[in-house]
Amino acid sequence: MNIVVVGTGYVGLSLAVLLAERHAVVAVDLDERKVAAILARRSPIVDADITEHLATRPLRLDATTNPAKAYGDAQWVVIATPTDYDPDTGSFNTASVDAVMADVLRHNPLATMVIKSTIPVGFVEAARRRLGTDRILFSPEFLREGKALHDNLHPSRIVVGERSERAAAFAAMLKEAALRPDVPVLLVDPTEAEAIKLFANTYLAMRVAFFNELDTFAASQGLNARQIIDGVGLDARIGTHYNNPSFGYGGYCLPKDTRQLLANYEAVPQNLIRAVVEANHTRKDFIAHDILRRKPNVVGVHRLIMKSGSDNFRASSVLGVVTRLQSQGVNVVIHEPSLHGQSSFMGLPLEHDLKAFKAASDVIVANRMSADLHDVLDKVYTRDLFGGD
Repeated sequence: MNIVVVGTGYVGLSLAVLLAERHAVVAVDLDERKVAAILARRSPIVDADITEHLATRPLRLDATTNPAKAYGDAQWVVIATPTDYDPDTGSFNTASVDAVMADVLRHNPLATMVIKSTIPVGFVEAARRRLGTDRILFSPEFLREGKALHDNLHPSRIVVGERSERAAAFAAMLKEAALRPDVPVLLVDPTEAEAIKLFANTYLAMRVAFFNELDTFAASQGLNARQIIDGVGLDARIGTHYNNPSFGYGGYCLPKDTRQLLANYEAVPQNLIRAVVEANHTRKDFIAHDILRRKPNVVGVHRLIMKSGSDNFRASSVLGVVTRLQSQGVNVVIHEPSLHGQSSFMGLPLEHDLKAFKAASDVIVANRMSADLHDVLDKVYTRDLFGGD
């Protein structure tokens, strides 16, 4: 089977590596540095399993910046390009997906395109009508940053947005590559698949927001948040997972997906979805205010990343807190090892020397606690109760 994967972020690269164990795969990206890294069997993103597989497995994986050359004999083209939420239009910016689909139809109209990028509800049916082809499928991904390949090897479920033989064939490729033998496979209609993705991520955001608001209440009333969460979580219907307070939900998916779902509700009555979106802003307001109550001269921000084992801080909740502190004229210094070689970020100084960073900071803000900070606990501000993501 000849497969092209367009886009080598967490979604695309993890899929390319996964499928290249059994099939000929070409990864396509416009970034020459990423392509060079893949060809040298080095991961251009932080993901331990991807790094290990590239370095040690006999993968049938090629990479190129020339998509036209790759599309020629492809049977499947997997599209995993970015679709950030655009507040001006109130929807995902799907320009990169649209461009790839048009390119594929120009060079190989018989290829089946499978969109892995997150898209608005109704996108596939509209694209089929607009482009005059039915060779477009959507298959949502459910991956964690830094653990993308692991989650493809041990998927919670495989969903493909079409009830057909070709949808079953694509699902079978993913299932064959998985290490989990009993992975559930769900073939649904295209628009239902799009809704599954957005509702799943909005539920996760809602759970984050719930425990964050519990923590806000506890902090405001002088209560022990961990005792309350432990007691609440022992109800089997609630559980003791995904309950660690943070500065807010962030990263690649939850902020943009919740706003897209809210936009899809434009003509539908709702209260909860809007509250999930607004709760994240309220939480960051509270965190910034709580830090400012300590009247620091210099606030040190320890790491911008959202999750351990990741190098991503796009839409990080920490950035929202930093912006609020900046607006109040607070002096902020950042320690972020992934920005080595840079002297500043967002107009703020970067301090790469950890010892100097600790000495310069009156309050050290950490979305997630780190062993690096155990010697300055009296300076640390965090809402991390359980020491995990």
